[in-house]
Amino acid sequence: MKIHWQGDRLVVAEGNITRFDGDAIVNAANKSLQGGGGVDGAIHRAAGPELLEACRELRRTTWPEGLPVGEVAMTPGFRLPASHVIHTVGPVFAKSADRSEQLADCYRNSLRLAGEHRFTRLAFPAISTGVYGYPADAAAAIVAGVMRELLPTLPDLEVTLLFFSAANVDTFLTHGAPGG
Repeated sequence: MKIHWQGDRLVVAEGNITRFDGDAIVNAANKSLQGGGGVDGAIHRAAGPELLEACRELRRTTWPEGLPVGEVAMTPGFRLPASHVIHTVGPVFAKSADRSEQLADCYRNSLRLAGEHRFTRLAFPAISTGVYGYPADAAAAIVAGVMRELLPTLPDLEVTLLFFSAANVDTFLTHGAPGG
């Protein structure tokens, strides 16, 4: 399933982000940058051990306390089809705290970094909607808002929201797309 939204600038598709061939993929990383489960683990496995070493170097040199929620760091893609990996840490959902700006910052900062490097093709997973428990419908509305805000400022960038399941695609189209 592949759906074009906002012309050809934003593609919503079901698929495996580790197979995306473009300038960069976004990793839903954890603070340690040491790999983990879900998307993070899949990206680390597909990229090979060089990715873990690059992340360890980021910890040694730039983020000794770990990557903060909403911030971004970039490494080469190593064995991935994508040339680079943009790592970002999404918020853990909590009913008692509004963390929507933190989730939006994951997308905003990733887009800005892609723009700074003049990337033309970037793919995102559904950040924080897995084990971090962010409701997919709320996340979809946040992501759509960020795309509406920043895509017009990055005219050469095509973004793919590459979700692991058709259910995530449907959720985005229901709660994020215009009229959703």
